[in-house]
Amino acid sequence: MIINKTSYVLIGVSFAILWSSASVATKWGLAASQPFVLAIARFALGGSVMLCVSHFMLKHRLPAKHEWKQLLIYGVLNIGIYLGLYVLAMQHVSAGLGSLFPAVSPVFVSVISALFYRQKTSITAVISLLLCLLGILVAAYPLLLKSYASPLGLFLLLLSMLSYSVGSIYFSRKNWQNLHVLTINGWQTVLGGLLLVPFMLVYYDSSLNHFNGTFFASVSWLAFIVSIGAVQMWLYLIKQDAVKASFWLFLCPIFGFLLAWILMDEPIDGYTIFGISSVIIGLYLVLKKR
Repeated sequence: MIINKTSYVLIGVSFAILWSSASVATKWGLAASQPFVLAIARFALGGSVMLCVSHFMLKHRLPAKHEWKQLLIYGVLNIGIYLGLYVLAMQHVSAGLGSLFPAVSPVFVSVISALFYRQKTSITAVISLLLCLLGILVAAYPLLLKSYASPLGLFLLLLSMLSYSVGSIYFSRKNWQNLHVLTINGWQTVLGGLLLVPFMLVYYDSSLNHFNGTFFASVSWLAFIVSIGAVQMWLYLIKQDAVKASFWLFLCPIFGFLLAWILMDEPIDGYTIFGISSVIIGLYLVLKKR
């Protein structure tokens, strides 16, 4: 599906805002439940809704035989490993740091594409990447000094972003025929979520789970706004070009800092303003070239 420039920008910005909200919503959910309980509730709710809408309301076809394998691999990379590690990591890092690490994904996407698919990276893209990375590092500096983080949490976030990047490239390079994106999103969410069920059963502790308003609000936001809304936008973007789409992830920490400042009293100062400016310039160069 080809979308015009205005639609591309609107979808990209909307994706960045909604996706960056996941770190705050996850921190709230973890205050009421264990990581895998929160994750599986989110995936079960979001996936079942998407599949019901896709197959029963919109009458989209079921995946073909060879597409089930693609959906399973994509679900494992994009849901089971990525979000499984992410929700574990969020026990050990702040919401601000949780929104920072999606910025690592474009680096992985570019490097993996260049190494394994011989995809050339232009000088403009390299300059944009450096500007965006500089902006994020500067904006994150005061937060890193004041926020709690463990080596384990940072390591898990890095691994989750690597899986996310590989999944993005895998999705963009596979032929999905006429399989609707809602069908793809629904099945990859369910199949990836099933991977986490054994871990939830092994580590489940009823005393650590409180199914209250905070839990259900967090699950609902993560399922409907992030897993359905933001991921649908992301699938549209990476269908155009995985490398170019990945630059939108640079906006996620910026919006993440704003949401963390508004909702969790995390600081915004001159470092943040400089970082935002650098990111905007970098994104402008990418979009202008596009």
